[in-house]
Amino acid sequence: MENGNGNKRPLDVLGSSLEKNILVKTKFGDDITGILKAFDSHINIWMDEARMQGEKKEVNLGKVLIRGDNIVLISPAK
Repeated sequence: MENGNGNKRPLDVLGSSLEKNILVKTKFGDDITGILKAFDSHINIWMDEARMQGEKKEVNLGKVLIRGDNIVLISPAK
């Protein structure tokens, strides 16, 4: 759905990322990548095959739910 100006709303853009790899940056400084499975109006994010990148290693998290108020940025993964 679009607003009256023909621009997509943020939740519409997020919806087009379902089943795709995304990058989530949290307010704690974590970078988490994985496949976006679902989200809600509070931007709570459910991801599968999630991985958290640290300075020296990567940690496999599997399925995760990230609370929306902890999210700073959501972007397509590289």
